[in-house]
Amino acid sequence: MMTVGLTMLVEVAIMMYFPPLATVAAAAASSLSYPSHQFLAVQEIIHTTKSASHVPHTQLFDHEILTSDESHDGTRWKLNLVHRDKLSENDVGHKRRTEARLKRDVKRVAILNRRIDGHGSEGGGGGGRYEVEDFGSEVVSGMQQGSGEYFVRIGVGSPPRSQYMVVDSGSDVVWIQCLPCKQCYEQSDPLFDPANSASFVAVSCASTVCQHAETAAGCRGHGGGRWCKYEVTYGDGSYTKGTLALETLTFGNTFIRNVAIGCGHRNQGLFIGAAGLLGIGGGSMSLVSQLGGEAGGAFSYCLVSRGTGSPGSLEFGRESLPSDSAVWVPLLQNSRNPSFYYVGLSGLGVGGVQVTIPEPIFKLSDMGHGGVVMDTGTAVTRLPTIAYTTFRDAFIAQTTNLPRTRPVSIFDTCYNLNGFVTVRVPTVSFYFSGGPVLTLPASNFLIPVDDMGTFCFAFAPTSSGLSIIGNIQQEGIQISFDSANGVMGFGPNVC
Repeated sequence: MMTVGLTMLVEVAIMMYFPPLATVAAAAASSLSYPSHQFLAVQEIIHTTKSASHVPHTQLFDHEILTSDESHDGTRWKLNLVHRDKLSENDVGHKRRTEARLKRDVKRVAILNRRIDGHGSEGGGGGGRYEVEDFGSEVVSGMQQGSGEYFVRIGVGSPPRSQYMVVDSGSDVVWIQCLPCKQCYEQSDPLFDPANSASFVAVSCASTVCQHAETAAGCRGHGGGRWCKYEVTYGDGSYTKGTLALETLTFGNTFIRNVAIGCGHRNQGLFIGAAGLLGIGGGSMSLVSQLGGEAGGAFSYCLVSRGTGSPGSLEFGRESLPSDSAVWVPLLQNSRNPSFYYVGLSGLGVGGVQVTIPEPIFKLSDMGHGGVVMDTGTAVTRLPTIAYTTFRDAFIAQTTNLPRTRPVSIFDTCYNLNGFVTVRVPTVSFYFSGGPVLTLPASNFLIPVDDMGTFCFAFAPTSSGLSIIGNIQQEGIQISFDSANGVMGFGPNVC
C-alpha cells in the first residue's frame, strides 16, 4: 500500500486540454496538410446509436475500479473515466440525449464566457483575487450545463468510501456532499459522513490552507473551534457550501493524505448521481496542484468515444506521459483566468488545405481576452463567427455530393445520410502555433443527432472572441499535460 502526504498547497503552472486525432503532422504548417479525405462509417455509427445500452449504477460501481502502481521511475495513478450517458437510468433514445446535451452546452458556454470575460469578478488583472462565484462554476453547470460529462470513482476518507466524482478541468475545487446535510441533491452512493472517517480534519481559520483558499468564505464556530468555511456559487443559481477540510483520497491501492476538500452541507444542483466534483484546473486548490511533486505536475486523459462500452482514463504522474512520439504544443498562461487551459491556434483546415482566417482571431490578448480554451465540459467546439463561417463554407464546398437536411439546434450544417454505408468526407484539421497540425477522425466532426441517419457538422459559431475546443473533438485520443515544461501533448495512443 502506497501513501502520499500533502502538507501544503502547491501552485502549478497552467496546463491544458486538447482534441483528438486521426493524423498528426509535426512539420511546419504549410498550405497543405495530410491527408485530404477520409471515410465516415455511417451505418456502423447509426447501429451504435440504436444499440447503446445503459448499465445500472450498481453494475457500473463494480467496474469503475482504479489502478495505481509505483516503480523506480516514479508514481502513476490511473482512474477509469465514465461518460454521463452511462449513468443514466433510462434509455431515452439518441435524439433526446443529443437534444439534452446541446441544451446543456449552450448554457455551459454562456457561463464560460461570463467567467472569462470577467463579469462579476474582482480584480481583473494578474494576481487579483476572484469572487467565489467565479471558481468552479462548471461544477453545477457541469451537471446541468455540460461540465459533468465525465465521472471517476475514488475512495474518500478512512476507511475509504467509494464515490463517483465529476471530473472538471475548468474547476479548482475538490468537494463532496457531507452529513449532516441541510440541503443535498440525490446521489447514487450513501452520503459521506465525516464522523466515520478517522482521517477527516476540519481546517481552522488560522491555517494557511484557509488563508490561501480562493473559495474560503469566512469562519464558523467560536474561540479555538473556528473552522474555515467554503462557498462556490454558479451562474445558474446552484451552489455548494460547507466546511473546508483535509481528508484522505484513495486511488486504487494508494492513499493520498491531507487533500484539501470542501465538505458540502448545503448543495443545490443536478449531479446525476455524483457525490461531488474533482477539479483538475490550474489553481492552487485543484487536485493536480495539491499533488504537486508527487505527480510531477503531469497528468493525461483519454475521453472514450460516444457509444462505446469501454471506459476512458484519467492518469496522474509523470509516467502517465507518452513517449517522444507524441506531438507537444506550448500552453499559454492567462493570469486573469488561471483555472483555464489555453493553447495557441493559428488556423483551421478542410480537405488538407488551410482555410483563409486571420490568425489574430484566435490570439490571446495581453489583457487576457480571446484566445482558445480547451474544455472537457463543453461538448461542441465554438469558433468566432467570422472564423466559423469561413471554415463551415469550406466544408460545405467539399461535401456537395452529400444530401443536406434542415439545421438541428445549434448545428446549421446537417446531412441526411440514411441509406449510406460509408461516405467520403474532407478531413478537418487544427493548425497549432509553431507547426503541429491535428487532423480529426471523421466521427469527431460529423456526428449523429438521431438514429435515422441525420449527421451534423459538430462546430458552432459564437459572438464572443473566445474559442473553445470541446470534448467531441477530443474523444478517442490521449491528451497529456506537463506543467513542469509548460506543454500539452496529443497522441500517440488512442482509446
